[in-house]
Amino acid sequence: MAHPSGCDYITYNLANESATVELGQKIATMLHPGLVIFLRGNLGAGKTTFARGILRGLGYTEKVKSPTYNLIEVYKISKLYLYHFDFYRFDDPFEWEEAGFREYFNAESICLVEWPERAGGLLPTADLGLFFQFHEAERVVKICPGTDVGRQCLAHWNRSGKCPNP
Repeated sequence: MAHPSGCDYITYNLANESATVELGQKIATMLHPGLVIFLRGNLGAGKTTFARGILRGLGYTEKVKSPTYNLIEVYKISKLYLYHFDFYRFDDPFEWEEAGFREYFNAESICLVEWPERAGGLLPTADLGLFFQFHEAERVVKICPGTDVGRQCLAHWNRSGKCPNP
C-alpha cells in the first residue's frame, strides 16, 4: 500500500470494530459536499466498517452494505448525496470510465472510494486518504490530506473537531 511521501499523518489505533465505527462517526462531523476520500487497506482491514461509521455520524440509520458487488451504494441524507464506491473487482482502470462514475464526483456530493488504485489515475485527487493496516491485535488508521482542502479540514478538525465548509 503506497503512502504519499511528505504527508503529515494523523494516526489512530483502533482496538476493535466499535472503535472503527466511532472514528467514522467523529470524522463525519468534518465532512462537507465536494470531498473525495480514498479508503485503502487489505481485505477485512475495516474500510466498509469505517464507511458505516461515517454514515451513522451523518444520521443514516438504515443497513449499510458493502458496495463490492454493485460497485456503488448511494445514500441520500437530507440534501447530501454520499456515494460509496468499491473498485476491488475492476480488472482495468477504464472500467471506471465505462461505468460513467465521473459525474458522481462533484461539488454537491461526498465520495468514499475503496480500492481507488483499481481505477488507475482516472479518479480525482483525494482530499483525504485513509490507510488501514493491521498491527498486532488492532487496526491502525493513518489519515493523510491530499489537497489543500484536505489539509485545511484536518488542521481545523484537530483544533475544533470540525472541518470548515469552503
